[in-house]
Amino acid sequence: MTAADRLAEARELLAAHPVVDGHNDLPWALRKHVRYDLDRMDIAADQSASLHTDLARLRAGGVGAQFWSVYVPCELAGDDAVSATLEQIDVVDQLLERYAADLAPALTADDMEAARKQGRIASLKGAEGGHSINDSLATLRALYALGVRYMTLTHNDNNAWADSATDEPGVGGLSAFGRQVVREMNRSGMLVDLSHVAATTMRDALDATAAPVIFSHSSARAVCDHPRNVPDDVLERLPANGGVAMATFVPKFILPAAVEWTARADENLRAHGLHHLDTTTEAMRLHRAFEEANPRPVATAATVADHLDHMREAAGIDHIGIGGDYDGTAFTPSGLDDVAGYPNLIAELLHRGWSHGDLAKLTWSNAVRVLRDAEDVSRDLRNRTAPSNATIESLDGTAA
Repeated sequence: MTAADRLAEARELLAAHPVVDGHNDLPWALRKHVRYDLDRMDIAADQSASLHTDLARLRAGGVGAQFWSVYVPCELAGDDAVSATLEQIDVVDQLLERYAADLAPALTADDMEAARKQGRIASLKGAEGGHSINDSLATLRALYALGVRYMTLTHNDNNAWADSATDEPGVGGLSAFGRQVVREMNRSGMLVDLSHVAATTMRDALDATAAPVIFSHSSARAVCDHPRNVPDDVLERLPANGGVAMATFVPKFILPAAVEWTARADENLRAHGLHHLDTTTEAMRLHRAFEEANPRPVATAATVADHLDHMREAAGIDHIGIGGDYDGTAFTPSGLDDVAGYPNLIAELLHRGWSHGDLAKLTWSNAVRVLRDAEDVSRDLRNRTAPSNATIESLDGTAA
């Protein structure tokens, strides 16, 4: 079979079993570029000059469901973080209203299936970082009521109750209040997302949760030794938990040679007064100039496939998925340049002998199942337990 044949087969498979992508940062990109002015950045038009995402490329990529990240940076704290998260939620709702022919609001696994039958892209929300709830279980429940269906327990920095993978140890994983956050997420039906968290936090969350967890955009630490990736002992716990680890495409997390290069590129941005996660036009200009002077190691679809091969071996085919992190990273792998690239990854996996049944689980079924399982746990817990009004002071003895 030729490469062209495999690509055609991949597209045919995705037509029947589209991609559920665990993480896309379009909402924050819209905030940074145009302060949510959707007339100025209309994703019904070609946005390839500025974004990884627009409607035509989502269609070309075979995307059937997208968790839109309602991320806010850790520099925003307290009520400022909550307000910014609400603005992020609002812009997703604006997108759903403006592009209703293409994007379908989804709150449940059944909604995801219904959207697929309608030929629309099921759109869910995921909050990225526990700082978004300002240490308030009531705020957590309010985010769920507004459609948030997962929360990443931390982002790049620790919060008062959970340790991040990219910060110094604080509470040693999850504090008592952090464990209560997990339990309240279980009760609400919100998926516990363990991307970005320290390995200690991953293990504590798996001990505390009654529902399956997800990693919305993390790959295998055994393949690329970066703290943002998942250790094998955690991957091996996913079958008992029922969770799903969704491989990310970010080169600095998946390609060992890219780790050192990215550190230098990030430092170049900081030297110009910009945040290392900045994807504004000026930041991208500086990135391109740095890359021209310092050619970067380039990841490919095969790099991602290496992670998925390992994750399938460690966790099993029922416990893996895809979370590209588009519009949340400056660089993407060759062949996975934007959201139109998913067929190239599927073609690579076909080349490696993955069956259609396995690929259907990877792209669609696993992610839908994990949300449905969380809904089942929620129904049971709501029947047996009341909402928690615990505070961080009452459980941890400290103020936020």
